[in-house]
Amino acid sequence: MTQKLTRGVHHVGLTVPDLDQARAFFCGVLGFDEVGGVPSYPAIFVSDGAILLTLWRAADPDTARAFDRRANIGLHHLSLAVADDDALDALWAKVSAHPQVVVDAPPSAMRPGSATRHFLIFIPGGIRIEFATPFA
Repeated sequence: MTQKLTRGVHHVGLTVPDLDQARAFFCGVLGFDEVGGVPSYPAIFVSDGAILLTLWRAADPDTARAFDRRANIGLHHLSLAVADDDALDALWAKVSAHPQVVVDAPPSAMRPGSATRHFLIFIPGGIRIEFATPFA
């Protein structure tokens, strides 16, 4: 067996058009904690205790282009884990009611016959995020 050279995700960096908007979503809606930042970049660090996200503000948000997951190489989406079906349903109720969230795919089985459920949204600022129950 080959020794693995990595040990999971250290952090994920996401470029956002508006740090205050991103902070409000991750901290206010999802309950993440703001755990640091670099005002001169500018960036903030947020965490749910299991993952650390670096949210960087685009240098020129007015001219920045949104990522097209079907045409560009890069992050297709970020998938965040939830504990179970009840947690997924509660999160869906909260997130789908947010006025700046765009629903990409409502809650459903991840694939036919799977007990794993998920949904996908575009958060304020346009980044695509998936929320999923554990693999079953």
